[in-house]
Amino acid sequence: MTNKKPKNVFREGPISSDFIGNSIYKHQTKTSIGAHNIFLGQVRADKIDGKTVSAIDYTAYEDMANQKFHEIREAAFEKFDLTCMHIYHSLGIVKAGEICLFVFVSSPRRKVVFKALEYIVEAIKADVPVFGKEIFEDESHQWKVNS
Repeated sequence: MTNKKPKNVFREGPISSDFIGNSIYKHQTKTSIGAHNIFLGQVRADKIDGKTVSAIDYTAYEDMANQKFHEIREAAFEKFDLTCMHIYHSLGIVKAGEICLFVFVSSPRRKVVFKALEYIVEAIKADVPVFGKEIFEDESHQWKVNS
């Protein structure tokens, strides 16, 4: 593993389609890349005990979480022939239908990005201390979201 400092992967609020598109666009100059793969985690409007989720309020032990994201990143670079990898996770309120997790991997070959992306997303779900508290439709008057 390298001795790189952990990056801050957190973004306040939802991850916008503009941000995702711009992230992809920036990689056009990296002509050794032959394949990209992305995972977008979206907040679902689940029904729980007869109530519908309207948003999730994400919190994290940020230093610990960023360290775990870093360890996952470094392990993935050791395990797979990746050119680039980017991970972004929301903090704060993310409404149903909005993106809360964006994972983007690049490699010279397509089969690598499929395997790497699954490995990374499963490791995030299993090991990273990020927490989501459901906000239900009848509670939505208690918070404000920039529209």
